[in-house]
Amino acid sequence: MTRKSAAMALAITATLWSIGGVFIKSVEWNPLAIAGTRSGIAAVFLLLVLGKPKIRFSWPLIGAAVSTASCMLLFVSATCLTTAANAVVLQYLAPLHVAILAPKFLGEPTKGRDWLALALALGGMTLFFWDEVSPDGQLGIFLALGSSLAFAGIPLCLRKLGDQGGQTEAVLLGNALLAVVCSPFYFQAGQGGYPDLKGVGALLILGVIQTGLAYYIYTKAVRHVRALPAMLIPVIEPILNPVWVFLFIGERPSSHAILGGAIVLGAATMQGLMAARSR
Repeated sequence: MTRKSAAMALAITATLWSIGGVFIKSVEWNPLAIAGTRSGIAAVFLLLVLGKPKIRFSWPLIGAAVSTASCMLLFVSATCLTTAANAVVLQYLAPLHVAILAPKFLGEPTKGRDWLALALALGGMTLFFWDEVSPDGQLGIFLALGSSLAFAGIPLCLRKLGDQGGQTEAVLLGNALLAVVCSPFYFQAGQGGYPDLKGVGALLILGVIQTGLAYYIYTKAVRHVRALPAMLIPVIEPILNPVWVFLFIGERPSSHAILGGAIVLGAATMQGLMAARSR
């Protein structure tokens, strides 16, 4: 995979991640049960794709697996305890953590143009969700910050694996771990009870496409770009999510949300072009 195709693959990953909101709303169940089931299906999908996974345990592999499971668990929990906008905006502080940690952790320098793209992305994200961000739900805000650290740990640890491989296996283990951790919640009905046939279909799409396929593509792309682009290009994910809501539900975003989205898209495109041209 070339750097150009890797950058495109990261954009595809973000697009697949972004469909989560629409399909999660189709499932009537406990949120943690949804998260666990989605990851369980994703783990099975990745296992089938890999055939016979060769898992060589190392601290970067374990770190990537734990980061994957923790990120999804903390984000779902944060969304339950504070506004969805708070959870999204705070989770996407992850590129800032990567920009700070990557130079010493991976030996990948954070350049001036990287900081510019990062500032644009964070500014655009804040502008996009401006109307919905609030100080409500202090525990949820704390968990969302934890989610951002875990999210940053994914590309850092996957990049640390380097040529020894195991990136996809690490994500497989992370999803399997989350499926086990969430197992007590499978028996707790949501407000509408347990998933109906429509909900089961949505769970399959969430597990196979939105999580399994997306992470498979991500693990292939992350080997060919620096950790920061691997985190900044997918920042378009939360921007695309309301686009699907608008297309399928008709809820129109505000004018400054559209401006914020355009800024984020521009920052992600900047990182994509730099990642494609870097040597």
